[in-house]
Amino acid sequence: MNVSAYLKRINYNKKVEIDKQTLFGLQRAHLLSVPFENLDIHYKKQIVLDIDTIFEKIVNRKRGGFCYELNSLFYTLLKEIGFNAKIISARVYSEKEQYGKEKDHLAILANIGTEQFLVDVGFGKFSLEPLPLKFNKTLVDDYGKFVFDNYDKDYLRVSEQKNNVLEPQYIFSTKQHKLSEFKDMCEYHQTSKESHFTQKKVISISTEHGRITLNNSKIKITDGSKTKEIEFSKDQFETYLKEYFDIIVKIEEPK
Repeated sequence: MNVSAYLKRINYNKKVEIDKQTLFGLQRAHLLSVPFENLDIHYKKQIVLDIDTIFEKIVNRKRGGFCYELNSLFYTLLKEIGFNAKIISARVYSEKEQYGKEKDHLAILANIGTEQFLVDVGFGKFSLEPLPLKFNKTLVDDYGKFVFDNYDKDYLRVSEQKNNVLEPQYIFSTKQHKLSEFKDMCEYHQTSKESHFTQKKVISISTEHGRITLNNSKIKITDGSKTKEIEFSKDQFETYLKEYFDIIVKIEEPK
């Protein structure tokens, strides 16, 4: 991996050390530079779990991706730098008050000294910085308050605390996995009608004071306490994609 090119892509120009400050700075920089997006699914471009291919897309072509791409690439960066990190499997909480299938989500655990952190640059709006695995304690992040607890004997749970109510985000185990083990679920989320990724186009990125999110027919821009929404016809999507994300994508013609 070309670490220098990756760091340039995420606008990270500070000294790189194997410490908490660097880990936190890298996640923050990544989230402010690389969008979460599922556009390839809707433009008929297969997403494959190959680090060189993902690097070409995200770093060289300045695109975004979804969890399998974003977190696997970020994990590879951390390992190249020298961090003690591993890929883990998570199951995302749904509106039906259920958790998704195993390997529904790919996240990262990183160790620095005796501390362990949940690292995630591929979950849309989540924490801006890594979350220390401290249980039954409110963890304050720039993007919200989070709490870890034991879901059962096999899974830990991370929830977001809103108005003193805990809203589950996902459950996960600390078992290490290989990227290739996520192949089937990556394929599922690209093709299944039951996957929320196939329902509509979404691209979203963090900003210093809010977030910009674009879907099929609406763009939402939050800046501090201000929120602006613009609705448009579906044929204008690419116009807004270029204007706000500087991305141009095209549907692949059948071969």
